[in-house]
Amino acid sequence: MKAAPENRMDTLNQLATQSLDLRYGDRVVVGGLDLTLPGGAVTAIVGPNACGKSTLLRGLSRLLAPAAGTVTLDGSDIHRMSAKSLALRMGLLPQQPVTPEAITVEALVRLGRYPHQRLLSPWSAADQKAVDEALERTGTTALRDQPVDRLSGGQRQRAWIALALAQDTELLLLDEPTTFLDLRHQLDVLDLVAALHAEAGRTVVMVLHDLGQAARYADHMVVLKDGLLAAAGAPADVLDAELVKSVFDVDCRVIPDPETGTPLVIPLSRRGAPVSRVRARGGPEG
Repeated sequence: MKAAPENRMDTLNQLATQSLDLRYGDRVVVGGLDLTLPGGAVTAIVGPNACGKSTLLRGLSRLLAPAAGTVTLDGSDIHRMSAKSLALRMGLLPQQPVTPEAITVEALVRLGRYPHQRLLSPWSAADQKAVDEALERTGTTALRDQPVDRLSGGQRQRAWIALALAQDTELLLLDEPTTFLDLRHQLDVLDLVAALHAEAGRTVVMVLHDLGQAARYADHMVVLKDGLLAAAGAPADVLDAELVKSVFDVDCRVIPDPETGTPLVIPLSRRGAPVSRVRARGGPEG
């Protein structure tokens, strides 16, 4: 799954925060965060509900202005960049995107080409190719003429991912991209993320709830607790039973995944026997 070699991680497309505070009103959600996300890598942000994962992604994408501190992309403050300049470099799939009324799948995906358009510039063959490829890669080609608001939750999610792909940026931020998807389509999306990284060297930052999937697909893991950084590094280096207990309040064993060798979290029952599900308590969070 993690196909990119270690030397692909570098400073290009590197996001970083310095003393970052993110707030909603007077409530501090992320506090004093110093963090560097490696360029050329897949980073998974994990943590319990309401720990600030989605809020951090909103801060990294400029949807939420810092109350204090800075967010930089390759050393430049993203709040000093023009909206179009940032959109040419960074694509975003928010947690619960609002779909324009009665828009078709293809029309939605075409919106991803907006940053590439110039005044009076006609829709080009390159634009259409980007849209067609995004539809094909997300399995939504057959849905291109369907209204988005009539799709199932999983189909709608894939249509939004197609929009992000059509934007054709080297940095892609995904907030819970597997929400509403069954297991097969979760794996399809994560395999697509891995392929985008391996084939084009894209930098990907995504919020995930499933620790096993995060460890399997990410090169770098960021663990949050109560808006603070609990750990950051390669999944094999940071994910252990002590961390899971401290952050998620779950007793577990961490063993090598028999398929990939990546860390696999086996929760324990209150009697000490392993339970069957491997998931960090989930559901959308703020």
